[in-house]
Amino acid sequence: MHLDSVTLHGRELVYRTQGEGPCLLLVHGISQDSTTWSSLAPLLDGYRVLAPDLPGHGGSANPPGDHSMGSYASALRDLLLALEIDSGTVVGHSLGGGVALQFAYQFPAYLDRLVLVDSGGLGSDVSALLRAAALPGADLVIRGISHDRVTRGAAGLGRVLARLGVRVGTDIQEAQRGIAGLADPDVRRAFLGTVRTNIGPRGQRVSANDRLYLATHVPTLILWGERDRIIPRSHGLEAHASVPDSEFEVVPGAGHFPHVEAPGRVGASLQRFLAATRPAGLTKEDLSALLRNDGPVDENAGAPGPG
Repeated sequence: MHLDSVTLHGRELVYRTQGEGPCLLLVHGISQDSTTWSSLAPLLDGYRVLAPDLPGHGGSANPPGDHSMGSYASALRDLLLALEIDSGTVVGHSLGGGVALQFAYQFPAYLDRLVLVDSGGLGSDVSALLRAAALPGADLVIRGISHDRVTRGAAGLGRVLARLGVRVGTDIQEAQRGIAGLADPDVRRAFLGTVRTNIGPRGQRVSANDRLYLATHVPTLILWGERDRIIPRSHGLEAHASVPDSEFEVVPGAGHFPHVEAPGRVGASLQRFLAATRPAGLTKEDLSALLRNDGPVDENAGAPGPG
């Protein structure tokens, strides 16, 4: 993917992009960046893949104060506007799934389809590692474990992560990669701001469950790693039950990062879903009808057709 950036509101937002065609907007999770999609992106031929570093993550500047999912969703909308992209299919992983849900709620006219990968924002349950990061004093602990001498001791850090509920294998490798990045004070501040805004000691603070009915006429695919120990699969199953005609797939053997661990399987599922569905194209009148619960919108929205 080609690395580029744009200035939004005086701050740099970094993104990676490749290909031509309908837009696929790939949204990473907490403490990650756009490189998390490096194995999946080459499998998405026929689309304009756009993978930003969320504000305060990767190479993007850290915004002052607001690390809410709504703020991140606004940054995605602004990126589409700056690049003159009318709409796209939003694919969100973990925190990025919660951001994708918020994007769907705030900016439905920009949304063609919704793909959630081991998504946050669907219930309170989350791993002990992220709950611990919301506690007072977490800054000192994170500063210590992200130090070079500690991250080089991969075996010891891996044992700590495993005790906190992170699955051995790809999940620990990705968690270690994220923790190493937290040695940078700006990145660490953004991470802590994001955690404390969206997660508390008892779990996730933000849930889209009361608004999932608004996705009724948006083609929706939910993918979940079979062995995810960060966010339980039950969140995805409950969301699937709440969104009629949504699709739910388990990625066999994968943990919390199926797009990293099984990119071929995830890529094939995405390509099949994109080919079998039509962009939602919701109008203001459609949304008004849904909010009033005043009857169905155009039943052809989301029907099978060309991507």
